[in-house]
Amino acid sequence: MYKHVALLVRKDGMTHDEFVDYWQNNHTKIAREIEGVTKYSTVLPVTPDAAEFDGLAELYFEDLDALHDALGSEGSRDYDPDKGKAKEAREDVDNFLALEERPRFIGEVVTQKDEVDGDTDGLYKHSAFLVRQEGMSHEEFVDYWQTNHTAIAREIEGVVKYDTVLPVTPEESEFDGIAELYFEDLDALHDALGSEGSRDYDPDKGKAKEAREDVNNFLALEDRPRFIGKETVQKD
Repeated sequence: MYKHVALLVRKDGMTHDEFVDYWQNNHTKIAREIEGVTKYSTVLPVTPDAAEFDGLAELYFEDLDALHDALGSEGSRDYDPDKGKAKEAREDVDNFLALEERPRFIGEVVTQKDEVDGDTDGLYKHSAFLVRQEGMSHEEFVDYWQTNHTAIAREIEGVVKYDTVLPVTPEESEFDGIAELYFEDLDALHDALGSEGSRDYDPDKGKAKEAREDVNNFLALEDRPRFIGKETVQKD
């Protein structure tokens, strides 16, 4: 499974509430019909004032060619489709997004843990957009992340689903990967991972403590955007 994640930033002069209203009531009905999309989720921040982005839009495809046909590749911010719902969606984003401030990521989803049979609707999610430490190659980063850190993170208290997303073209990607941890309860998420504003979060027990200590071995923490939100599955 492949997916396109867009980290959304609203247009200048638009409030967060205005952005959400337009996104959910106008753009979403277009995006869910983009050719090749098998699942479409939107993620709204639980505390917009502290969030680094106004929302996440996540489009899933079975086939990477179908994704590229619909949405372009990592480097194609000027992508201009000429047909179908992809064209309509691309034209519509001008109505509510600050496009040059919108990072995006195309990657392959690797499910590390799933206690909800893939049903993420209504779950709370912590998405960490990972950047490797200076002096580490992308391949070294992936090896450490997948071999060492993932074994710890999947056991963090309260986690019901855990996905890692690996970039399909690392040399063009804005991040080295995405770690997605899902919780049924927001309090459990905050207990395990802190809140949006808590980059200095320092848990004192359990796997959360072990995971927090381990990230110092492979992540450039200050370069790592993160996002806490509630997911709504718009199409599945």
